[in-house]
Amino acid sequence: MIQETTQLTAVKDKVESGLNLSHKIYDYLISIDFSVTSAKYLNMLVLLLALLIVVFIVDFITRKLLLKAFNKFASASKSNFDDLMVKNKVSRNIAHIIPLLIAIKFIPDVLTDFPAFENILEKSLEVFAIILTLWIVRSLLNTIKDYLKTFPRLKDKPIDSYIQVFMIFAWIIGILYAVKIITGTPFINFITGIGAASAVIILVFKDTIMGFVASIQVSINDMVRIGDWITFEKYGADGDVTEINLATVKVQNFDKTITTIPTYALISDSFKNWRGMTSSDGRRIKRALFIKQDGVAYLTESEIEKLKDIQLISSYLEARQSDIKSYNTANNVNKDLLLNGRNLTNLGVFRKYIDSYLNQHPAINKDMMIMARQLAPTTQGIPLEIYAFSSDKRWENYEYIMSDVFDHLIAALPYFNLEIFELPSNSTFNS
Repeated sequence: MIQETTQLTAVKDKVESGLNLSHKIYDYLISIDFSVTSAKYLNMLVLLLALLIVVFIVDFITRKLLLKAFNKFASASKSNFDDLMVKNKVSRNIAHIIPLLIAIKFIPDVLTDFPAFENILEKSLEVFAIILTLWIVRSLLNTIKDYLKTFPRLKDKPIDSYIQVFMIFAWIIGILYAVKIITGTPFINFITGIGAASAVIILVFKDTIMGFVASIQVSINDMVRIGDWITFEKYGADGDVTEINLATVKVQNFDKTITTIPTYALISDSFKNWRGMTSSDGRRIKRALFIKQDGVAYLTESEIEKLKDIQLISSYLEARQSDIKSYNTANNVNKDLLLNGRNLTNLGVFRKYIDSYLNQHPAINKDMMIMARQLAPTTQGIPLEIYAFSSDKRWENYEYIMSDVFDHLIAALPYFNLEIFELPSNSTFNS
């Protein structure tokens, strides 16, 4: 019993010795004739400075050790997740925890003679602890986001939106807890107050709420992905989607400018997504030649014979000429007048030539629609539209293919006694 009492007394002495450690400097200052007030303030300043130095040293060492450990582990690991953790400063943020705990532990000893200051500083450190927790959560979420984007099936998903939504709620909860710590008001009271002020909150966060709902609908309906080519005339956007987040969608136009579109505009307004074209087997060519109407005529026998020299339609002309002759003979058609019976026209033969030319062109996809069609006549002539798909969907190559096709067809028109319509110019009147 006596031995146990002795042990308890020893423990009590150690505790009291530890508690009195913060007054060693104070006692020394008093012994050299400093006033009580001056001794208290100098004691506090020296201890506070010593604590700050210790905290900074511990923070520096902890960061170095953690960063070294993370880098070593990342170099040995096959996964790039740990590399992304280093990139997003996860280790650096975690390293601040130990110095913060040291500061919280020793602040009461440093400010033992200044309870008001102690209360303020303790609350400040607790608020910083909340902020540090949010920093760590954000860096971890950014790491997860970057890691998920390394998977091909998730690369074009609006992961940024979900991260931002989570962080908004995290910051709201963090701010509420910070206010609770500062004011000492129970947390449930803040929740009740928010319920009463929900109308104001909805008004303040209107764009955020609309963006959140829009990002969910965009994702669920698979309307837009990162990398899609979209055209949004209202906002002057025509290019590739580079980023989808809670509030905005960033589009890099083909002139390298950046257009920012509100996320909710994707569901409230109309835009064009070219993904269907890029994922298909070809890119559409849809352009018309405007033929002068007064050049359209029936073909005589001699003109047909001359056109038989064109290899792409020679067999067609042979077959059609035979069928037409058989029909006209069987029906006793008077061919002294070319209008009577069945006949070939230069425009019709030219359409067949276009069809044959497109079907043998190496850059045209033969498994998709190929058509040369005549549209309703206009004041600019008869539109002869070419409808086909290029095998190469790259913009530069697509334009080259389309230009090559129309270069040839425009040059071929005179062989069929046809002309392109164009408005008269000064050279027309001068000639």
